[in-house]
Amino acid sequence: MNILITGGTGFIGRKLCQSLISKGHNLTVLSRKPEKVPALCGNQVQALGDLNNLSEKSHFDSIINLAGEGIVDARWSKKRKQILIDSRIKVTEQLIAFINKAQQKPSVLISSSAVGYYGNQGPKILTENSMAINDNFAHQLCTLWEESAIKAEDFGLRVCILRTGLVIGNDGGFLAKMLPFFKLGLGGKIANGQQWMSWIHRADLIEIITKMLDSPDMKGIYNSTAPNPVSNQEFTDCLAKKLHRPAIFSVPAFILKPMLGEMADLLLGGQRVIPARLQEINFQFQFNTLDEALNDVL
Repeated sequence: MNILITGGTGFIGRKLCQSLISKGHNLTVLSRKPEKVPALCGNQVQALGDLNNLSEKSHFDSIINLAGEGIVDARWSKKRKQILIDSRIKVTEQLIAFINKAQQKPSVLISSSAVGYYGNQGPKILTENSMAINDNFAHQLCTLWEESAIKAEDFGLRVCILRTGLVIGNDGGFLAKMLPFFKLGLGGKIANGQQWMSWIHRADLIEIITKMLDSPDMKGIYNSTAPNPVSNQEFTDCLAKKLHRPAIFSVPAFILKPMLGEMADLLLGGQRVIPARLQEINFQFQFNTLDEALNDVL
């Protein structure tokens, strides 16, 4: 299968490329720094610096769209918000433009989103059928992202949307930002620790994407999270226990809000998400519990 991947050099994309190569697929990866693609994704991978370089004769069987600047990498100024939007929506719109002109169209577009789509809904259990709350920028960003991707259906493509939770891996992601503090015994809960964290091991996310490539009956929205979300307090306790460190500190909301501004919503709120549609098709998670996931990466 010939596959085009955006965001292929990122935390998820790198491992996804390795997995797909091992299965015999031919990959083209879009990157702002195409010279780094072979080292990050594999020497067999073809690098692409600009989607506009694709012609109507370029052919891919599938497209996987993971592109997007890190949502917590910088404070959400007006300029930063626009960067977050452009890095997701503009790339997706360019993919739709390519699909429109392609003489031989792909069969499937798999496009990333996030559980932030649902807004902050406290302890309420959320499935793919749950209504969202338009209460913050993360919801608005995910909505625009999904609306852009779903346009591929107009050209006959099967579209799968990944509403992804916090991704756990051993060489990056949100865990890499937390580990230095926890290893020093400086970790702790955020605010009251009752906000929900929906997470997934990177290996399971890659298996979900692979299954979507191979399953013509899969389409629409899929919560890409492990079946057992945890509270921030539970996450804190589990991580500290694995590292054999105390977790006695906490970061109060009144400190986070002035320090992070609107971005503090991501840490003070959360979503209790269940992967109902994956469970309906009996998808087998390798890492069902946080304990299992942290055992694997630490």
